[in-house]
Formats: sequence, structure tokens, C-alpha cells
Amino acid sequence: MSPTSGPVAFKASCPDCRARFELDAGALRLAIGGSRRATFYSFMCPECGASVRKPAGERIVELLTGGGVSTLRSI
Repeated sequence: MSPTSGPVAFKASCPDCRARFELDAGALRLAIGGSRRATFYSFMCPECGASVRKPAGERIVELLTGGGVSTLRSI
């Protein structure tokens, strides 16, 4: 890592309150399932407290795992 590198921040939004914000890797969870429908990421909205779950395609999985997001793999 270069000296200017810091913690990774991921841009996210809440479908309930429509807030936009940045979350660090510790605030996100990634679940990788056996199908596209079973692969998603989740977080709690820091604005309204809603539990948010969104689908994660290949590119999102790459970004989240590369950024240190905790990953759960299911069969």
C-alpha cells in the first residue's frame, strides 16, 4: 500500500429513507451463495436504522472482498 492509502469507504444508499452515505468494510456483510439470487450484501442504514439487503453481482463481490468486507459463503 502507498502511504496515502487509508481505510476503504464504500458508497451506499438506503431504499427506505433514501439517504446516501459511505460505510467502512466493518459495516458491511457479504453473503456468497450458489446462485445470483443468493449472493447479496447487507448493512444497517446509519440514518434510519433500517436493515438493508442488496444483490451483489460479480463486480460488487470483487470490490467488497478486495476492500476487506466480511464474507459468508454458503453452498
